[in-house]
Amino acid sequence: MDASALATTFGAQLPSWVLSELAAVPETLPTDEDRVRLANRLAERNHREDTGGPFAALVVETTTGRLVSAGVNLVLTSGLSSTHAEVVALSLAQTRLGAWDLGAPGGPDLELVVNWRPCAMCYGAAMWSGVRRLLIAGEGPEVEHLTGFDEGPMREDWAQQFEQRGIQVVTGVLRDEAVEVFRAYGARDDAVVYNARGAVTTS
Repeated sequence: MDASALATTFGAQLPSWVLSELAAVPETLPTDEDRVRLANRLAERNHREDTGGPFAALVVETTTGRLVSAGVNLVLTSGLSSTHAEVVALSLAQTRLGAWDLGAPGGPDLELVVNWRPCAMCYGAAMWSGVRRLLIAGEGPEVEHLTGFDEGPMREDWAQQFEQRGIQVVTGVLRDEAVEVFRAYGARDDAVVYNARGAVTTS
């Protein structure tokens, strides 16, 4: 075969508006509300800018609140189905710190902040990343009901599985605010629901 025809690299890049948005953000985000509020804001702008779905994530130092990385959903702009916000934020944090294990000895405890419970793919990505805390705006069927996205076959004991691995789970922070972002996306006439083969069950 002609191996030169094979792709050998892949990647994704944050849209420029994210850096502009973050320029006004303080050096630290001291409270859970501060962190989730930023994730919700990035999720809202991401779909308004047509750079991806209504999802955003942050990696933050748990104790200090220092922002390590920010990610938004880049599936549509990158053409890569794996570039969910959580994967983007975790990958950028790992790149910045030069470490695949975000929980390696000697470093600060890091947390992943997301504007909704991770989907089936991001569930694994978060679990294996090394973060010690998962801070979530909310959980439940609202994402699928309001947007049509398929979040996948999540375990009912998903939170307990994190806890058993030493990853604290905090949910229900600014939940209503997060739901309004999904409601706005679902109300768009031009909203793209990028499920493979368009399959989703919302009941």
